[in-house]
Amino acid sequence: MEATRGKKPLIPPRTGATNAAFNVTPFMRLARTHAASTAADAMVAASLAGTIFFGAATSEARDQTFLYLLCTMAPFAVVAPLIGPALDRARSGRRWIVIGSALVRGLLSFLLIGRTDTWLLYPAAFAILVTQKGYGIARSSLVPAVVTSDEELVEANSKLQLLSGLMGFVGVLPAALLFTLFDDSPAPALALAFCTFAVTAGLALQLPKVAVAPAAPTAEEKAELRSVGVLLAAGGMGLLRGIVGFLTLYFAFHFRESDQLAAFGIVAAVSVAGTLLGSVGAPRLRQVWPEERMLISVLVLTVGTGVLALLIGGVLGAALLGGVVGVAATAGKLAFDSIVQRDAPDANRGRLFAKFETRFQLIWVLGAMLGLVPVDLRLAYLAVALVSGFAAFSYVIGLSAWNHRTGATSSNFGRQAVLIDEAMTQGKDRAKHQLRTSTRAVTSRVRAHTPRRGDAAAAPEVGGSHPDPDLTLIAGPGIGAALPHQVRRVSPPPTDRPVRATSAPPPRTDAGDPPPPPPSRTDAGAPPRPRNPDVDRDLVPPPSPTVFAPGPAPPE
Repeated sequence: MEATRGKKPLIPPRTGATNAAFNVTPFMRLARTHAASTAADAMVAASLAGTIFFGAATSEARDQTFLYLLCTMAPFAVVAPLIGPALDRARSGRRWIVIGSALVRGLLSFLLIGRTDTWLLYPAAFAILVTQKGYGIARSSLVPAVVTSDEELVEANSKLQLLSGLMGFVGVLPAALLFTLFDDSPAPALALAFCTFAVTAGLALQLPKVAVAPAAPTAEEKAELRSVGVLLAAGGMGLLRGIVGFLTLYFAFHFRESDQLAAFGIVAAVSVAGTLLGSVGAPRLRQVWPEERMLISVLVLTVGTGVLALLIGGVLGAALLGGVVGVAATAGKLAFDSIVQRDAPDANRGRLFAKFETRFQLIWVLGAMLGLVPVDLRLAYLAVALVSGFAAFSYVIGLSAWNHRTGATSSNFGRQAVLIDEAMTQGKDRAKHQLRTSTRAVTSRVRAHTPRRGDAAAAPEVGGSHPDPDLTLIAGPGIGAALPHQVRRVSPPPTDRPVRATSAPPPRTDAGDPPPPPPSRTDAGAPPRPRNPDVDRDLVPPPSPTVFAPGPAPPE
């Protein structure tokens, strides 16, 4: 007791605070996986940039890149709608896509080492891009499962977007250094990418095992996803994503043709900086402005920048437009996520993000295909201004008309917006109808000029089975029911023997009038008269060559 007197008692450490510093949340696991994946993709892009975009002739590279993008779009247009719902309901379905995409990209990077000048280059590059897009969709669908509340969705997406830009620089720098040290050989950078993909797969194994959408979508969820606010926001965001794809490919090939590789590097760096700026500023902007105003603002900003770039021209206009489009695309995506979070509270976030991300990836690929068209630089600026202007106009008109119809606002502009929206809807419906009608007309013409299978062989087959030419026109009920479309008029072959007439004119009386027709055998109550073969044969009308008639009744 004396020894311990005057000393402070020992305070047990706060185990909760100590463990919190080393606690790894599910979002941190996803962020680490995303960082490694983004860095590895940047390494592959840096090692293959000279091969795909700047190695071959421009015309040849355009054709190969078009095939590249076409192969990229095919899986999302066909496979994603079919296997997407099954992967969402399966436990660890999207998690295994993240793991598998990392393994596939790592294996392809390893196979390309020392083989970038062979036929393996483009199939492997196609597969890398396809799996990279698949990873993006799976990652977006996993975000709602690694946050604790819906309020963290926008912040989580913002952090992942910011991480993408930073890790892009981190991945490009060592790949470019290795490319320079080893005499412009892509092999060392590909080997580094292979190791980074392996690390990505290992980190992805620690992701939570959850089902993104364990239940089928309900009627209420489907109605929320088809709400006017969500559809209008998705249209504006989709056009922004298409502009990003257009500028990415267009700038790459335009500066390749003019041998301005340094200019392309400057434009790419400014675009990445714009993406980072949008990731940092969008969450703060959302605290001041509503989501619709954010989306309208970035669309109008893109229009103004496109016009300004048209006036400036050159590399400065390209850098300015690239940076603003990077800001607009990032801020617009965060605004769209907020609109979905607000207007579709009962929808499953994972299934919803996977659905819209698939659609946005398809629009990006379509925009990139248009970027392969060789046009003047100012014409490209004008196209960006027109497309973004159409997106802003459609979104403002649709939103104002919807608010006026629901009674949220009442103004003269709202009434005019309703009229404009109805006119635009009628024009769209009329265009769809004309497209559908023209498609059917073309299909009908093709079918009319295409002979049916078996038509040419039908007549010889029937005629061959019945030597008598009369039997080619009159068949039994069984044949008529089986082959109604194979009956054709067959002319009898010339022969020397006399042909018996199938019908004769009725005999006339002295008064010149034909005899009255015999009573019908189907009259009710009338006894059947005895059959006279000599008379009945002459009274039978001639058969129609296009109608199957029953066979003659047996003699009584």
